[in-house]
Amino acid sequence: MKEEQYLEEIEHLIKKNEISKKTRKIEENNDLVVSYWHVGRLIVEAQGGVSKAKYGDELIKKWSIKLTQDYGKGYKITNLKRFRQFYLCFEKGPTLSNYLNWSHYCELIFIKNENKRNYYINLCIQHNLSVRELRNEIKSNAYERLADKPEKIDVITPTKYSITTDMKNPIIIPIINEVNNEHDLELTILANLDFFFRQLGNGFTYVGHQYKISDGKNNYYIDILLFNIKLNCYVAIELKLRSLRKEDKAQIEFYMKLIDEQIKEAHHNKTLGIIITKESDTFIINFVRSENIIPLYYKLQKN
Repeated sequence: MKEEQYLEEIEHLIKKNEISKKTRKIEENNDLVVSYWHVGRLIVEAQGGVSKAKYGDELIKKWSIKLTQDYGKGYKITNLKRFRQFYLCFEKGPTLSNYLNWSHYCELIFIKNENKRNYYINLCIQHNLSVRELRNEIKSNAYERLADKPEKIDVITPTKYSITTDMKNPIIIPIINEVNNEHDLELTILANLDFFFRQLGNGFTYVGHQYKISDGKNNYYIDILLFNIKLNCYVAIELKLRSLRKEDKAQIEFYMKLIDEQIKEAHHNKTLGIIITKESDTFIINFVRSENIIPLYYKLQKN
């Protein structure tokens, strides 16, 4: 192998590792938010319920000493109070954990007015606000400046994309040569795009393959990027000639997030993800929307 080829292989491994680190961070954050909510719940229950939990912090002080000694500074009195307040604000459960991180919640839990708090949560969901952007919206009194405040503001449910009713199952992809790796499969699909689109359903258009996108530090390459006119959203496709793994979903969600932040317009719906995988001799196309994966089977058919 030439020197350039070795470097290319090294860069490929490094980029793969960087993606894995970032996707692990996303999963770790979701677990963190849920854990803190449950810690808050247990504190409230130990203090005698919601009506009593707002008063008296002797138990928190006592627990903080032990937890800090055993697990570090993350469990000081201030943080335990935050966990308690987090639960009191969101007693129904941290259902937004995939859309907001713990730092978002730290800004929101001090907003007592539920309508106001829900308004800012909706802003985060609709516009993918960073913590800094959320903080700026709160400081600018965005809620107070609303010309016509609704009597009740509910937290929105992110758009649930419906799969087109004309989608085929199984999906058939015609092939001429053997498909031995992801690159072969990518070339096979690209060589039969029109046919492939008809199998997926109506409204799909081609944007690019090995589509470059960046998080500001590293470049990443999406195997195939489509846009669906009917669903009004981008569709990122990743190809894996093996069984579906947990990190595959995290990877495609990472790409979907970058597309939503950098490419999609305000009038577009959130990006949809597709992971094409293989189970034994059966190929599966996995749609990723919200927190769910929808498997559809497809097969390669020789012409």
